[in-house]
Amino acid sequence: MHILEIDSLSNEQINKIFSIADSTTQNKNTDALKGKVLALLFTLPSTRTRLSFSAAMTQLGGSTFYLDQQSSQMKRGESVADTTRMLNFYCDFVAVRTEDHKMLLEIAASASIPVINALTMQEHPTQALTDVYTILKHKSLKGLRIALVGDIAQNTFNSLMLLAVKLGAEVHLIGPKGFEPDKRYVSKAERYGTVRIYDSIKEGMAGVDIIYTDTFVSMGDEGEAEKRRTLFAPYQVNAQMLSYAKPDALVMHPLPAHRGEEITSDVLDSPKSIAWEEARNKLTMAKAVILFLAEKR
Repeated sequence: MHILEIDSLSNEQINKIFSIADSTTQNKNTDALKGKVLALLFTLPSTRTRLSFSAAMTQLGGSTFYLDQQSSQMKRGESVADTTRMLNFYCDFVAVRTEDHKMLLEIAASASIPVINALTMQEHPTQALTDVYTILKHKSLKGLRIALVGDIAQNTFNSLMLLAVKLGAEVHLIGPKGFEPDKRYVSKAERYGTVRIYDSIKEGMAGVDIIYTDTFVSMGDEGEAEKRRTLFAPYQVNAQMLSYAKPDALVMHPLPAHRGEEITSDVLDSPKSIAWEEARNKLTMAKAVILFLAEKR
C-alpha cells in the first residue's frame, strides 16, 4: 500500500492512522522497525518534513538516508523507474517530496515498497493528516467550520480540504478573485460535504472554528512573489480577521511562517495559535504513517 493522495484513504484507514498516532505518543522509543530503512527521495527543500521522518525512523529503531537529484545518478539522467528499482532492493519505505505529482505516481508504479507522498505541487497528505489530528485534540470535527485563507489553490489546502470534509467538517475557502481553488479538488470534496468559496473575509469568517493559512508564495511561485504579496495582503491572518470568527476560534499554519505577510507575529504566538503543536505533531504523524504502512506489508 502507498499513501499518495487523501482521496485514496478510507475513513477506517484514516482513523487507524490516528489511533496509531495516539499510541506512539505514549511510547517514544521502540524497536518496532529495527533494521528497517526509509529513503527520503527529495527534489525540493524541507525542514519539518525531513526532520520529522528522520526522527520518526530513529525513534522506531530504524534508519533513513537522504537522496536528491544533485547527489545521485538522477542528475546524470538515470530514469525514475530505474532509481526506484534500486530503492526496492535497499529500502523498506520511501518518502518522496517533488514538484511533479506525475513523478510520484511513476515511482509508486515501479515500487514494491510503500511510497509516501511527502509533498507534491498537488497534494501534501501527511501534512493534512497532521493538521486534522491536531484539530481533534481540541475540537470535534463533526460540524466544525474550517477557513482556509489566502492562496486557496495550493497543495496543502487541497489535501486538508478533502480530509476535513471527508470526516464531517465544513470548509470555507477564502481568497481573492482570480485565484480560485483547483476545481478538481473542490468537486472531490463536495462529494463528501460542504465547501464554500469566498472573496469576502467578513462573510467567509462567519461562524468559523479554525483559521488556517499558509505562505502567499509557494515553491515554484517565486517569479510572481511581489504580485502575490500585494494581491493576498488583505487576506493576512491578524487580529482584525480573528474578530470575524468565533470567539474561541483557533489558528493554524503548517510553517515556515513569513511573519508580517500571511500572518502577524502577535497571532502566530498567541494562545489562539496551535501552529507549534501542529509542527510537533508532524513527528507523531510520521511515525503513525510508517507504522500503518508497515502493518500493511
